This record gives sequence, C-alpha cells and structure tokens, in this order.
Amino acid sequence: MATPESPFTSTLQIRRVEQPPPARPETAPRWERPALAGVLAVAAVLYSWGIGHAALHPFYGAAIRSMAGGWRAFLYGGLDAGGSITLDKLPGAFWPEAVSVWLFGPHTWAAALPQVVEGVLTVWLLHRIVRAWAGPFAAIIAALALTLTPVTVALNRATIPDTALTLLLVAAAGALQKAVRTERLLPLITCGVWVGLAFQAKMLQAWLVLPVFALVYQFTAPGAPLKRALRALLAGVVAVAVSCSWTLLAWLTPAADRPYFDGTSNNNPFTLVFGYNGLSRFSSDATALGAVAGTDASRTSGNTGWLMLVNETVGPQVSWLLPLAVAATVLGVLWSSGKPRTDPLRTGFLLWGGWLAVHTVVFSLSNGNHAYYTAVIAPAIAALAGGGVQLLRNAYAEGGRRRAALPAAIMLTALWALALDWHTRFVSWLLPIAVMLALCGAVGLWVLGSRTSPRLVRSAFAAGIAAMLVVPAGWSFASLDPMYAGISTSPMAGPVGNAYAEAVQNHGPLSRVGLGEPSTRDTALLRYLTTHRHGEKYLLATQAAYAAEPLLRAASEPMLVMGGFTGITPYPTARQTGSLVAGHQLRYVLLTSKRPTTASTTWVKSHCTRLRPAAYGSHTGGSLSLYDCYKPKTAKKAKAKKK
Repeated sequence: MATPESPFTSTLQIRRVEQPPPARPETAPRWERPALAGVLAVAAVLYSWGIGHAALHPFYGAAIRSMAGGWRAFLYGGLDAGGSITLDKLPGAFWPEAVSVWLFGPHTWAAALPQVVEGVLTVWLLHRIVRAWAGPFAAIIAALALTLTPVTVALNRATIPDTALTLLLVAAAGALQKAVRTERLLPLITCGVWVGLAFQAKMLQAWLVLPVFALVYQFTAPGAPLKRALRALLAGVVAVAVSCSWTLLAWLTPAADRPYFDGTSNNNPFTLVFGYNGLSRFSSDATALGAVAGTDASRTSGNTGWLMLVNETVGPQVSWLLPLAVAATVLGVLWSSGKPRTDPLRTGFLLWGGWLAVHTVVFSLSNGNHAYYTAVIAPAIAALAGGGVQLLRNAYAEGGRRRAALPAAIMLTALWALALDWHTRFVSWLLPIAVMLALCGAVGLWVLGSRTSPRLVRSAFAAGIAAMLVVPAGWSFASLDPMYAGISTSPMAGPVGNAYAEAVQNHGPLSRVGLGEPSTRDTALLRYLTTHRHGEKYLLATQAAYAAEPLLRAASEPMLVMGGFTGITPYPTARQTGSLVAGHQLRYVLLTSKRPTTASTTWVKSHCTRLRPAAYGSHTGGSLSLYDCYKPKTAKKAKAKKK
C-alpha cells in the first residue's frame, strides 16, 4: 500500500515543480485540503475576532450608513443619505459594506463583515494561483504567509478600501497567469476587467500593476510578438474602459441629479480621481486639475523614501519575508537562464517580483503613505516566499552547490525577524524560539543529506518554516487586542505609530467608533433637531465632515456637509446656503472651530443665531456651535458681538 504524500516529503522524492499538472481533486495530495482548510480557518478567526468592535473608519463608516439608506447615495457614494456631497473617494469599495448594512442593519459588525469575507477570499485565491504556478506545498506556504502578515490582519479588521483593492488585483494576477499558460484571450480580457474593478476601489493605485502585467505577458506568453502586443493592448483598453465607467457615468449625469463631488472646485469626477486623488499625491501643487486648495493638509506625511518598507513602523507590518522574497526572485530568474522564454517558473517570479518592485518605487516617491497602504504588496511577498521555498527545496534535493541556499535562507529570515522586532522588542519572548528553530532547521539541513533518514530531513525543514513565520504570527495575533491594532483611520499591528504613543501617554485605549452608537451628547442633539424639524429637507448642515461623522453614523438622515472632508470644498456657496434657508429646506447649522472659515460659514455667523449649548443638551460648547437660521441675528446682538 502506497504511503500518502506528506507536505514534508523526503528529499529523495522531491521533484522539480516547473509546470505542475492541473489541480484536479484526484491529483491533490491528501494533506492539502485539510491544510488549506486550517489556513482559511485561521484567517477567518484572525480577521473576524471581536468584529462587533471592528476598527470602523469614522468618515467611511458615516458614508456606509448613508449609502445603505437610498439609491442616490449608494450609486454616487453620497456622504449623507440625501446625497448632497460625495465621499472624496470612489464608492466601489464601499458598495459591499453598504449592502451588508442594508441587509443586517446599522451595526458595526455588518459594516466590517465584507472586509472579513474579502480577506479570506484573497487567501484562498492566492493559494489557487500559486498552486497552479509552483505546486501545492508552495501554495500552502503562500496562503499561510499572507494570513499571518500583520498589516493584513489589522486591515481586514477595519473598513478601508485596500482590502477590496488587494482581492481584485490578486484575481487579476491569476487571470494573467492563466492567459500566459493557456494562450487564450478570454483570461487576458478578464484580467483587464479585474484591474478596472480594482480601480473602482482605490482609483489610480490599481493601475500600478498594468506595466508589470503588460511586460510579463509580452515577454513570456506564447505566440508571435505582434499577436502578444495586440492582445495586451486590448486588455489594457478593457482595463481603462472598466476603470473609467463610473467616472464617465457620473460626468454625464446632470449636476442637479447627483451629489457634488468632494475634493473638487469644479464639481468634476475626473478631478476627484486624477487631481485630488492623483497628481496631488506626487506634487506640491494641491490644486492639480481643479482639486481643492489645501488638499495636502488632509494627507499623511510620513513613511516615504527608499527605506520606507523597512522603517520602524512599516517594516513590522509587511516585511518579515521581504529578504526571502527578493532572494527568491533573483534566484528564480538566474536559475532559469537558458530555458525557453515561456518557462512558467520564471514567469511567476517575474510577475510577483515586478508587482513588489513597482509598488516599492511608487510608495518611495509619493508624498506620504499610511502603513496600511503596504497591504497590497503582501500577496506578492507571500507568493514569492512560497515559490521561493519550493525552489530552494528542489535545489536542496538535487544537491551540489545550490544545496546551501535553503539553510541560508532560513537563517537570513530569522535574523531579519530579530532586526525588525529589535526596536520595540514587542514579541521578544518569541525571538529565542525563532532562533532555536532556525538553528535546528538550518544546521540540520546543512548536516543532513539525501542518505539521512527522511523523517529527520522533514523535521529540520519543518523547523525552518516555523522559524520564518513564528515572529510575524506573534505580531498578527497581538493585533486582536485593540491596543495593538492601530486607530480606525490607520490600522496597523503592534506598538508603533503616533496614536499608540499617545494612548500610552494618556493611559487609555485607542479610540473606536461604531454604527448606531451615538454618544450622550449626540443623542441629545439629534433629539433636539428632530423635535424642532418642521418639514425641512436637511436635518442639519455641518461645517466639514468632522462635525457630521458621528451624527451620520447614528442616524440615516439628509445632512448637508458643508465643505466636504477637508471643509474647504466650495459647496455649498454662501448664496446656495442662503437660498436653502430662505426656501425652508435648512434651519440648523453646526460649525466647528477646528476647520477653516469659508464664505458659507461666514454667512451663517452673520445671519443666524448661535444657540446656548444647554438648549440642545450639551453642557459645554467645546469646538462645536449650533446656529438657528430661523432666528435671524438682530442688529443689537451683531453690534454687541462686534464690540
């Protein structure tokens, strides 16, 4: 009776995995399905644990609640249920969250549930893609590496578009790989569609992979050069067409029938995409293509430069297997020299290595990056790690000079983990374990050979794999504690970042917000506004999204967000504000001292009466002031204020 294949097969049984057979159920090793089920279960637990208190982004959470309340807000990404002004992003990534809230109600877990599903799907999909490229063992390593990437865990427990972006781009990479392998046109067109849908999630960032995809297809796909070039061009056209479909639809819709586009001075969706969220990221001119002035004030201004991926904040998020990924790419290409142009093993290393390289360059040159932006490179690092381990495993089995590469990679990865964790010593108790496992694995594989007991070889190899993953696993599981998961606007794992430092200094946990959970102050304000509402279209107007967010998360009501996210988007104008008040569509306006003064806020202060905080249940005004525009400011009061 034949012995079932083990994931740590004897070195005598290892064969080169250059072009694996189709992944049919009958050819899959017996251990593969249980192993994959276990990895997916770990991913599901990591991403969903405590989902009722997920890191709901205050701004995006408000939009999700509003988008679930009506088709206009849903289609255009309206910030309020009435759809007066949009998000400062495209709405695609938030459509699943809005549908979930519409189905299950305004709960934090309902808004976060699609992120969990998208995260687990990404792990499963990466497994399938890597399996078709480098075999079942490489696929399991890649899936596990992605699951245990700390920034992936932190991000998938939040409500930020990068999770959807990553899933769709991984799907695009799988379609491209299939197009190269089968020489069929449909998978290549599908790749373009996936990239276009990824654009709906994160706009221009989705296009970063297009040059890599085009070059990989042109240089590795079968067929004549002209045929390959025309097909790649067709797929690119499809990607651009799908990418711009929503923007074109919004541009063709009359302004009166849609919300105003936030972040723009000209109410143009192309400005929102290519100016506000495009050129201003790489230019000192914040008004590029008509974007609102001061856009850069809302940008993060750190984590950039050529050492970004290995700095004290970003490095522990995503770079644990970076040296292994880089080494695997270099060796995978070098060791494939002399092979046919269409060699599938080299194609995979070029695809994932190019993905990693282009994102590294762009992040390094941008004005600034949140640490969670790097989650998009986690699948590339994981795929390269899986494929690299399999490559080195094959070289070890063949013997010769290349045999030393596998134990060297194990030691290099363990030492790199020491370097990344050294600044915080966050999981210092795991570092000796990682070193011991690495020594057992590396020394064991170095000393042992093909004539040694297969069981000892498998044990040494298993120790080496565990050494590579134990420290990032510690950071990932630690992020289940909200104290080590970052803030809602910038999720990241571990004791890093300014928010964590402030929380430690204040001896308090990092702040969290939720859907349908208004504070006592907000409850009193909403009750006051509802009681005194007599047919007005808007329950309230607020100065910037900062003042509106908690109220929008608490109630699905039309609220006029003056100035959008930054507070300086020129909508509504002072004349429009006056017309709304005169037409009895707006009565109350909530202003804040934390956002710049605009023409509309000046009009409100000149024509409306500021109410005492006690009148609407607030013990102190703080930075917020409520104005009643049905009680015009008298000349006497205005004169007294002027004095």
